[in-house]
Amino acid sequence: MPEARNITMEKRQISFSPPDITEAEVSAVADALRSGWITTGPRTKEFEKRIAKLCGTDKAVALGSATACLELILRFLGIGAGDEVITSAYTYTASASPAVHVGAALKFIDVAPDSFEMDYDALEAAITEKTKVIVPVDIAGVPCDYDRIFDIVERKKALFHPSNDVQRAIGRVIVAADSAHAFGASYMRAGERIMCGNVADFTSFSFHAVKNLTTAEGGALTWRPIEGFDDEYIYKQFMLLSLHGQTKDAFHKNGLGNWEYDIVAPSYKCNMTDIQAAIGLVQLDRYEGLLKRRRDIIERYDEAFKPLGLLTVPHFTDRHTSSGHLYLLRIPGIGVDRRNALIVQMAERGIATNVHYKPLPMMTAYKNMGFDIADFPNAYHQYENEITLPLNTKLSDEDVEYIINNLLEILHE
Repeated sequence: MPEARNITMEKRQISFSPPDITEAEVSAVADALRSGWITTGPRTKEFEKRIAKLCGTDKAVALGSATACLELILRFLGIGAGDEVITSAYTYTASASPAVHVGAALKFIDVAPDSFEMDYDALEAAITEKTKVIVPVDIAGVPCDYDRIFDIVERKKALFHPSNDVQRAIGRVIVAADSAHAFGASYMRAGERIMCGNVADFTSFSFHAVKNLTTAEGGALTWRPIEGFDDEYIYKQFMLLSLHGQTKDAFHKNGLGNWEYDIVAPSYKCNMTDIQAAIGLVQLDRYEGLLKRRRDIIERYDEAFKPLGLLTVPHFTDRHTSSGHLYLLRIPGIGVDRRNALIVQMAERGIATNVHYKPLPMMTAYKNMGFDIADFPNAYHQYENEITLPLNTKLSDEDVEYIINNLLEILHE
């Protein structure tokens, strides 16, 4: 085990991931409440424009959650019964449940040995004539190997059987990224740095309270251009899908004589509100500094842990720049019981930690679908000795040092 640091520090209370909210966000919410627009309105539309600008896309759609974003992507693509959707076994349920919601068959892929990314060889082998969508997971804010993924779907083109015009226009298995953790991350492609949101065919982001940028609850989706489909048309389809299939939202019905609307489909309701968007707009103003602080903390953790043989996620490489959402740490040589005891010991010292993730085949809902963790040994191996340390912009330098010192002291016992 790593050598302990003989440093005495006064006990602290460190939360795992508190939202970084300032008086600027509070004031913006108050302004929204006073404005008369508290549901989808001008702030939401402005938030969408700024998300699109940051991601380098023409449009973005702000919704109630990243789960809603991924489900609406599948619905826009016409995914349903008889189709297969592939995702990682090592993720949160929101990567998988939308496929179940639309009636598609769900297929899990094990991660590669000593990796949090899917085993890409296994992914390629798993694609069949029924496969319509792959959902890669940018865990911890680290983009997947999208060059490899796109090479795979191009090689498998002959197996793809489109069932509607959108699928025909794309012409291969569609890559719909679960980038719930990765807003603000970037990826190198052909020597060019591309923002997450403009790498996969479609991308879903989360702005949940624990995320790098928050709107309390919320999410957004983006897409790359589709030949033959105008971006404004695609945007309007997502509007219909997110608001009961209603042809006008409250904002656009507000003009004189504009009350009348139609319902063109019995769709869902998962729109974002202007109260949420007000928070998000201020967070965007602050975002560059928030990302920088997360990088500072990650580099401090890496400096302390990597030389000691502890295994960390590579957040910043020549291939990608992470959003720094989570600090996943693996401790070689320990199992689930020791890891769980370590979490308790850290809590006793006032430090909240977590585990990301318990693989989905271990969860009751997915076991009931017939999945068995025995079929995903690499995912289990990643899980059994993983602990997630606090990584948030409310941490002081002294907090970070306190976390490092206490973890190393516990491991040395």
